[in-house]
Amino acid sequence: MNPHPVTPSSPVQRVRHDIVRRDLRIERIDTPSPGFRAITFTGPTLGGLVSMSFDDHLKFFFTDAQGQEQRRDYTPRRHDPVHGRLTLEFALHDGGLAAEWARQAREGDAATIAGPRGSQIVSTDLDWHWLTGDATALPAIARRLEELPAGSPVRALILVPEQDQRPLALQPGQQVQWVSDPEAFVRALHHLKRPEGEGFVWCAGEAGLMARAREVVLNHHAVPRTHTRISAYWKQGTSSFHEDL
Repeated sequence: MNPHPVTPSSPVQRVRHDIVRRDLRIERIDTPSPGFRAITFTGPTLGGLVSMSFDDHLKFFFTDAQGQEQRRDYTPRRHDPVHGRLTLEFALHDGGLAAEWARQAREGDAATIAGPRGSQIVSTDLDWHWLTGDATALPAIARRLEELPAGSPVRALILVPEQDQRPLALQPGQQVQWVSDPEAFVRALHHLKRPEGEGFVWCAGEAGLMARAREVVLNHHAVPRTHTRISAYWKQGTSSFHEDL
């Protein structure tokens, strides 16, 4: 007998969007914590941009020090279609080309985006939500916490250095646990108590860590695959990597 019955169908709705390349300018730069820069872009081409899910991905195009065009995947941290603004958060890790671009960015600088090409919309009408990941997942987790209805039972588990464990605007029913070590992350994920009812587990981060998280979520917690989304946003030693696990 399964003590945690769930609806067999997936609570995820997939929607496709037209891919449009958009040229933008930096309007504002903020530092939410020492290891991040939040850059807000604006421009007339933002009209028509659609971002329906907290973990949408768009292509961010920039020019490196050698004058070569590079592209990376980023999650829209905040999209304001009324005022035509888009905010992306850049983790300032060492050796990253996009991180170096973000460090050097100034108001008025140009940038280009394309997408998102689609949204995977996870239902908010669930009994519980788990949001877990490393620093690259923090923008998506923060956006999801803001967008979920008040009172939604949420557990967030986030792996970032202590200096970046920032205050988040939590609603009733939301809890955040910070860890600063990958082993502590895996242990904490293992020790989470799975609630009764139908829930959804979202995980994103480094490929090796997410493979371990997948094992814990699917085998230890016995969450159905239909009720998980586990993504490798990056891989140690590799650039421009993204894979759904």
